[in-house]
Amino acid sequence: MDKLEFYRSVIQSLLTAYAAVPISNGAIDCYTVFDTKQDHYQVMNVGWDGHRRVYGSVLHLDIKKGKIWIEQNMTEMRIAKELIKKGVPKEDIVLGFQAPEMRQYTDYAVI
Repeated sequence: MDKLEFYRSVIQSLLTAYAAVPISNGAIDCYTVFDTKQDHYQVMNVGWDGHRRVYGSVLHLDIKKGKIWIEQNMTEMRIAKELIKKGVPKEDIVLGFQAPEMRQYTDYAVI
């Protein structure tokens, strides 16, 4: 399996596992959205918690130029560490939610 297919497989596996865990409060659906042609991967929460509408992406990863970009992580999962456990090297993970000038201070890729 080439690197791109490996990254797609790892991302889809992690996000699918996360989305399978039931949400305990409210009537909220958690599901995955995978665009494998443009390499966008998300976990969405949609529903109601009492009278409050719940809608949004809680996890968003992209693959750009051979690197995995973590664009959003509103979960308790430490997705970068999980990617590393699955065999993705740190230098291929970009914390896209960090300001570009701050990425140099992380243990991950700058670009």
